[in-house]
Amino acid sequence: MFEKNSYQSYYFSLTSSQEIDEVVDAIRKNAKGHLVVYLASYMHNTVLFHNLSTTLEKSFPNITLHLLPNNKTNPTELIVYTYEGTMLEELSYDENKTAIENLVFFDQVKNSLTIKQELLKTRSELVKRYFVDSLTQLPNHYQLRHDLDEADLSTFVVIHIDNFKLINDFYGFIVGDFLLEQLTVTLKALLGDVTLYKTSGAEFTILLPEYKEFYELEAYLEDLHKCCSTIQYEYSGNTVYVDLTFASSASNTLDDAFSKVSMALQYAKKMRLPYWIYEESMTFKDEYESNLKIATKIRQAIENSGIVPYFQPIVSNKTGEITKYECLARLIDSEGNIFAPNQFLHIAKTIKVYSQVTTTIIDKSFEVFKDNNYHFSINISIDDIMSHEIYTFIMEKLSSSKMGKRVTFELLETEHIHDYEKVTKFINEVRRLGAKVAIDDFGSGFANFSYLSKIKVHYLKIDGSLITNIDTDKGAEIVVETIVDFAKKLGIETIAEYVHSSSILAKVKHLGIDYSQGFYIDAPLPQIN
Repeated sequence: MFEKNSYQSYYFSLTSSQEIDEVVDAIRKNAKGHLVVYLASYMHNTVLFHNLSTTLEKSFPNITLHLLPNNKTNPTELIVYTYEGTMLEELSYDENKTAIENLVFFDQVKNSLTIKQELLKTRSELVKRYFVDSLTQLPNHYQLRHDLDEADLSTFVVIHIDNFKLINDFYGFIVGDFLLEQLTVTLKALLGDVTLYKTSGAEFTILLPEYKEFYELEAYLEDLHKCCSTIQYEYSGNTVYVDLTFASSASNTLDDAFSKVSMALQYAKKMRLPYWIYEESMTFKDEYESNLKIATKIRQAIENSGIVPYFQPIVSNKTGEITKYECLARLIDSEGNIFAPNQFLHIAKTIKVYSQVTTTIIDKSFEVFKDNNYHFSINISIDDIMSHEIYTFIMEKLSSSKMGKRVTFELLETEHIHDYEKVTKFINEVRRLGAKVAIDDFGSGFANFSYLSKIKVHYLKIDGSLITNIDTDKGAEIVVETIVDFAKKLGIETIAEYVHSSSILAKVKHLGIDYSQGFYIDAPLPQIN
């Protein structure tokens, strides 16, 4: 036997003399020091056997060659041992043994090596699959990461299929797969020698071997966008159009390259741009970092009672007395910092805890007002109304508290109403339980009068953008005057927001607005004054 771990073994089989050179080259490539070769053949007087044994002895002067019979006519087989150092004893081969005994030994070793080689082949296939997309046969994101690690400085471009989900959902995954295969062919033809990767369900990535400055990269993306702007494929009589968005980074370092390009892609999609390039001067990273920190604060605030209502009074313009309070959400973090709704509610929606914020504010607001006679209002969005969880929570709270007659629900984002039937059902249900409904921020954006004929409300809260300069802005005054007149005809009371000075208060009173709210009257506070 050889010393442990001092040798390597290989198995070969041949059917013709034409394969000899290939086998010899393979042995030479792996040979280290001494060679012991076991050559098995059904007949030892064949041309193949003679040529093979002769070539082996000429090619490797230090070879020890053992000839064995083989019970198979085909192929001729050999096992090669290569080792360094000295041999302790010959490997289980004994000329005094019978040919059959030595052949049994040969078959055992051959079977062991065959299994080993099959395992190596399987391992190689598994490794290949790990780095290759199975559908397109392109290198995948693991290969891209490996190649970026090996690259000194390069540029990569992400190609996102904007309408891939729509195509997949409408036509089915078979057409989706067809699209990916065809787009692979198209992109490879357009890009030439540039390496193309399939990095996710709806994304490809191009790796350019050289670094491109911003303007050079911009020109490249512009050309790429033009080339890809009319891509379409025919499938079973249907024309499938492909919409692409491109993103890259002009950063001169590959640090955080994936996150930078991802931020550029998200921005391009959000702004509906054909492409976008990340630059270090952009604030994307700071914004993402800030959002992640806020997300953590939201989760911690939910766990530690840091979501609380603040209360801002609403006064009657006729009497000057406080008639109700609006309950406004605030987040107080572990360091006592206070965050307004516009700083955290949109992130709460993103991380899917918005419903917990809403129910917390409702719950705590009811608790504060149960021991007094004030009326109070709570903001809810159209998403809240559409949520079965929050809808049920509100109805149960109104039923169990017996405070419905003092509650007003202010509807936010009414321009996003699509299901008027469900909104009308909500309004009718809370009215049945004694509560009132207000439209918040009326007159902002594209808010209009048409939906007031579809949903019956008690109050219109005129948007602060119309009120804040109404004492000097004649246009705003005319719009507000129109809203007030319209509301009176429908029997709806009006509330002016953002009343921040005595002149503004005087103007809204003059226009016949019923109530006022704003910092001139009082700021939102954590308790009722």
